Amino acid sequence: MTHAHPELGAPPALADDTMRIVALGGLGEIGRNMTVFEYRGKLLIVDCGVLFPEDSQPGVDLILPDFDYIRDRLDDVLAVVLTHGHEDHIGAVPYLLRERSDIPIIGSQLTLALVDAKLKEHRITPKCVTVREGKQHILGEFTLEFIAVNHSIPDALAVSIKTAAGCVLITGDFKMDQLPLDGRVTDLNTFARLGDEGVDLFMVDSTNAEVPGFVTSERDIIPVLDSIIGRARGRVIVASFASHVHRVQQIIDVATSHNRKVAFVGRSMVRNMKVANDLGYLTIPDGTLISSEEIQTRPDDESVLICTGSQGEPMAVLSRIANRDHGISIGPDDTVILASSLIPGNENAVNRIINELSRQGARIVHKGNALVHVSGHAAAGELLYCYNIVKPKNVMPIHGEWRHLRANAALAAKTGVDLERIILADDGVVVDLAHGKAQIVGAIPCGFVYVDGASVGDVTETLLKDRRILGEEGFISVVTAVDLVERKIVAGPEIHARGYGENDSVFNDVLPALRSAIDRALADGVTDTHQLAQIVRRTVGKWVADKHRRRPMIVPVVIEG
Repeated sequence: MTHAHPELGAPPALADDTMRIVALGGLGEIGRNMTVFEYRGKLLIVDCGVLFPEDSQPGVDLILPDFDYIRDRLDDVLAVVLTHGHEDHIGAVPYLLRERSDIPIIGSQLTLALVDAKLKEHRITPKCVTVREGKQHILGEFTLEFIAVNHSIPDALAVSIKTAAGCVLITGDFKMDQLPLDGRVTDLNTFARLGDEGVDLFMVDSTNAEVPGFVTSERDIIPVLDSIIGRARGRVIVASFASHVHRVQQIIDVATSHNRKVAFVGRSMVRNMKVANDLGYLTIPDGTLISSEEIQTRPDDESVLICTGSQGEPMAVLSRIANRDHGISIGPDDTVILASSLIPGNENAVNRIINELSRQGARIVHKGNALVHVSGHAAAGELLYCYNIVKPKNVMPIHGEWRHLRANAALAAKTGVDLERIILADDGVVVDLAHGKAQIVGAIPCGFVYVDGASVGDVTETLLKDRRILGEEGFISVVTAVDLVERKIVAGPEIHARGYGENDSVFNDVLPALRSAIDRALADGVTDTHQLAQIVRRTVGKWVADKHRRRPMIVPVVIEG
């Protein structure tokens, strides 16, 4: 458990005329989005997503928000509102529903369909409430209004939350593409109307706050994809997010125009695209879609594979293909398109895949050398436009690393928002809204919760440190048998190493010093095997550090012989 702001005490009791906002994820990071709103004893949650691990978190599959803040108050939760269907906004829903399965889940049609498909794998049947843009929904003291926003997945929503304490407008992830593929533009009219009525707190997507101007339209990708796929001599493999319906639609359209068949590969890709197709968000011409097995029997220049793994995830399809651990192999005529941007922290994993695929002869196309991806997040020009039409009394940048949050705050200040009314916060910082003023009033403990296989929350920072040491420095075991009555060594010490990079014979130099240290301890009356083990650890550790400048994991075993 971590406390980001030790200088902040626990928040005071919540007054009846105040709405409390606590982010349990999504601040200072891109992922794990989850915000809790409290008013008059009831809780409303907006989004419940996951964060994907970095290289410094070996063995971790997912990182969840920390539910401890609400764990004792789950009966007070009125609902979870989901802004859209990306994993960093919905991925932790199954883990929350394990703790209370009947929490209502509110969202758009596609978002709830993606959540439902995910929950089936966890054997959970959710209580879903489907909403549409332009509609209101009342939950106790909370009045919600849903607003259409354009993003890289259909059916994304911004949410207005009104109580007697004030109005909060949350953009969710959004941009202002004026020519979206589905014709569904961000509803700036409603943003402006809410601004005229009075927005007390504007919580704004910060991901692209450092990027000047406006984000490129999705439609600008089509001629680039057409050129790449049209000139490809062999098979085309496209890696994308499993929820990026618009990008998949573009690839299907281009593949069809070049008489290529399309196959979805990867469990989440197959699942999500079936949902999108069944609901009419994806259009696949008859005869276009084939199975991944059929791909193997067709000429390479007649097929396009759409798969997962654009972020270098080790178990995703593209990683397995690159590592030659998949039925699909790469040849010198093949083209691989990485149709996504890099999530910070994934650069090394993606570069390794690019290098390995290049070694096998494939042509690699990515955002760095071709326009095969545009962001789903508003750039600085779009954010400025929104600040000017919403005219918020207070602003709280969300969804971004600290550099993004600060850049977004600077944009708000340029449009005239008072610096004292711009809230920059970490996860766990408590913000109260009352009488038109938002302010930080304290902080609560809020850490990372790691998912490792079937284990949830059992992996600690100490364990991750041990894993990093094992991976980077190796492992040394030292076994010694002693006679505690006679106070002498009867066997050993024997030293063995794994992943250390040196032959075991190198430890012959430390054995005399180690025996001497054990003999002295026994002579001094030390008869506790744990204390003797610590002496062994310190002696070997100091020698390894001085002689080899290494800090491996040392496991001493002292037994009574």
